[in-house]
Amino acid sequence: MQNSEQGHIRKPVKTNRSVVLASVLLAVFISAIEGTIVATAIPSIVGDLGGFSLFSWVFSAFFLAQAVTIPIYGKLADLYGRKPVFTFGVLVFLIGSVLCGFAKTMNMLIIFRLFQGLGAGAIQPIAITIIGDIFCVSERARIQGYISSVWGVSSIIGPALGAFFVQYIHWAWIFWVNIPIGVLAVAGIWFFLGETVHKQQHSIDYLGSALMFISISALMVVFIQAGTAWTWSSAPVFLLLGISIIGFYLFVLQEKHAPEPIMPLAIWKDSLLVVSNLATLTTGFVIIGISSFLPTYVQGVMEKSPVISGFVLAFMTIGWMIGAMLAGKIMFKLGFRRIAILGGFWIVMGSMFLITMRPERGWIWAGVGSLFIGIGMGLARTVFIVGIQESVEWQMRGVATASNMFMSILGSTMGAALLGGVLNTKLASYLNGVSGETFNVDVINVLLDPVKREVLSPRVIDIMTSGLTISLKYVFYGVGFFAVLSMILVMFFPAKTRDE
Repeated sequence: MQNSEQGHIRKPVKTNRSVVLASVLLAVFISAIEGTIVATAIPSIVGDLGGFSLFSWVFSAFFLAQAVTIPIYGKLADLYGRKPVFTFGVLVFLIGSVLCGFAKTMNMLIIFRLFQGLGAGAIQPIAITIIGDIFCVSERARIQGYISSVWGVSSIIGPALGAFFVQYIHWAWIFWVNIPIGVLAVAGIWFFLGETVHKQQHSIDYLGSALMFISISALMVVFIQAGTAWTWSSAPVFLLLGISIIGFYLFVLQEKHAPEPIMPLAIWKDSLLVVSNLATLTTGFVIIGISSFLPTYVQGVMEKSPVISGFVLAFMTIGWMIGAMLAGKIMFKLGFRRIAILGGFWIVMGSMFLITMRPERGWIWAGVGSLFIGIGMGLARTVFIVGIQESVEWQMRGVATASNMFMSILGSTMGAALLGGVLNTKLASYLNGVSGETFNVDVINVLLDPVKREVLSPRVIDIMTSGLTISLKYVFYGVGFFAVLSMILVMFFPAKTRDE
């Protein structure tokens, strides 16, 4: 077994495992920190660049590009080796980071974030693959603990670091901070990972990826633009919905016949995988709802600093770590289903705090809701991934795990678009109903800029703040809906996995 595995993982003598591991952890760090560091800075970015109605695209574009490219990069790494594909992905990510910092408009930032996401799709999956190549099975559990710790630390550091850059330097540094870290990661992999490429025959499902990109993109445009730029009964909405439906249908047909599909349909025959992946999708809506819109509420409505909004997001991360540790200790004693239901309960409880949040209750109220959601996520998401890996045969474990990662990113992608659309629609409706004033959604750009805000009259500030408060309330109703939907889904979680 050992000889077979050594032959499979192709570990050359010249590989410096310590340096490569450090490089992998650095790469995972910049990938993990990207979501939270941007979240606390987005109100300041909107205040500077404008384009409030488009800001959810800053998240959606990044996640969409990442989701589509993850399976492609995985296949390319098998064909051409880990080093060149990993290096290419990180360099694209870093070029995108540089461009994001120089963006002068919101449209430019969205395009650069899409480009950045095209590189990010290579970082995490290939980093994990490199770990599998150079460490034996008995060592991987310890290494996975290191990687999990990086995610936890980055989620805590991200909001605070983003707040620091925004408040004391400039928001561009939330992107530029990636550059030295990414260069070190590439250097470590390039010079210290010994690799002999044994090319394997793979059929890369480019058509499936393209169809998925088209169908999801069309639906995202509908979510964000319908109700504001277009009416729901307009021709562009029907056209895009038609493109999305046809694209999805063709995607399913392609996955049935593709030699190596990016989303094998066979895995959806397992009830545990279906429940876990669907619940991962819906909890992805919840996560992006917190990450994208809670900082805007804390800064725009409560008038708190970016540092405070960073603390509020950090509560969710702390809760996630607590929930994950608890799940690891008790899931095999109490059973996966009970822990999943317990996680769903805490997610719903946290969402209730956000729905009942008011400015006078202060940022602690928001922090408690964030903490509860984090605890629920730590419990439920840990059970989902462990349950998936336990319920399938070894040779299907990689594909099954990748499907869960994909559903998580897809949930964040669609959640940012859908909840952003809710925000825009409700805000436009409120502002149009204010008598004697002509406002559009993008007037909130001024509200989120502390300098420009000073020149506004108290009446205008009150109108804009009230509109933002009411609109974000509906966003949190949406978060609550997906929290409840997640709870309903986990009730169908099987009582036993394959190995229980």
